[in-house]
Amino acid sequence: MALHIFRKKSSSELAKDRLKVLLISDRINCSPEMMDMIRADISKVISKYMKIDAESVEVQITKELTRGRMKSPTLYANIPILELKH
Repeated sequence: MALHIFRKKSSSELAKDRLKVLLISDRINCSPEMMDMIRADISKVISKYMKIDAESVEVQITKELTRGRMKSPTLYANIPILELKH
């Protein structure tokens, strides 16, 4: 298992992540505050079942074109798991 998942993100990495959130939220007409609320809610629910790195949770919502038609938005979450709870 790679140890890089346990390190803290640098300020430039955090700034890059925040910019991604802004761009994604603008693309789908979802405010940055709403994206933060979604990320916080995901972290809260998942934390009941496993220990996660809540500061490193990444959330993306995408809209894609398929055969010329707009697909429904899709939520992607990258959640670093530190330990499973038993």
